[in-house]
Amino acid sequence: MTVRVVLVDDQALLRQGFRMILEAEGDIEVVAEAEDGAQAVELVARCSPDVFVMDVRMPRMDGIEATRRIVSASRTARVLVLTTFDLDEYALGALRAGASGFILKDVRPAELVSAVRTVASGDAVVSPRATRRLLEEYGRLAAGRGPVSSRALEDIERLSDREREVLAAMARGLSNGQIAEELYVSEATVKSHVGRILAKLGVRDRVQAVVLAFDAGFVRPASSPGWVGGGDPPVCTG
Repeated sequence: MTVRVVLVDDQALLRQGFRMILEAEGDIEVVAEAEDGAQAVELVARCSPDVFVMDVRMPRMDGIEATRRIVSASRTARVLVLTTFDLDEYALGALRAGASGFILKDVRPAELVSAVRTVASGDAVVSPRATRRLLEEYGRLAAGRGPVSSRALEDIERLSDREREVLAAMARGLSNGQIAEELYVSEATVKSHVGRILAKLGVRDRVQAVVLAFDAGFVRPASSPGWVGGGDPPVCTG
C-alpha cells in the first residue's frame, strides 16, 4: 500500500528536498505541501493523508496547534514532527498534542523514510536520538510538576504488573526486541503486552502511552547506568 504524505514547512527548499527523498521510494507518495499549520489542517479532509511531516515553528498556525487539530479531526492521520535540539520546548508541546514521533531537520534520507513508514504503520518513532532526548526532558518536566491527571493514574492502575514493566521499558525508548531480551520473553509476547497497554490506556501509539505515564508520575528521571538515551532514564515509581 502507498503511504500518502503531506509535507508541512515554511521553507520551500526543505519541502523540496524531503519530497525528492520520499518520492524516490515506490511505496511513498507526497500528495500535498503546506507552508503553515492552517494549510495543513485544511488538507486533512481534502487529501486523506496517512502522515504529516510537520515543522514546529511556522507563521499563522504553528505545528503544535496544527497537530492537535489534525489528531482531533482524523483517527488515521499521523503526525511526524520536525525538530532540532534547541526546540525541545516546542517539540514537547507537539508530543502532548498527539504527535507520533520526531525526526531532526538534518535527518539522513534512510532515517526519514523509515520514520514515515513506521508512523504510517500505526507505530510510533520512539528510538531516534531526538525522541530519546525529548522523552528524557519530558520526564524531568513532569517529575518537577507532579501528577497532572488522576484519570491517567487510574488507567495505569488497570495494568498488570508485567504490563507496567513493559510500559516502563517503553518509556526508556526500548524497542519490542530489546524489551523481549530484557524480560526474557518472546517479541510476540511483548507485542501482545503493548497492544493491551494501548487499549487499556486509550492511546493510539507508544509515544502517547509514554506521555501518559509521565503525566501520571508513573515514570520519573533517576540515575541508572543502563540508560542509553544520553542522560538519566525514566524509572517506574509505582
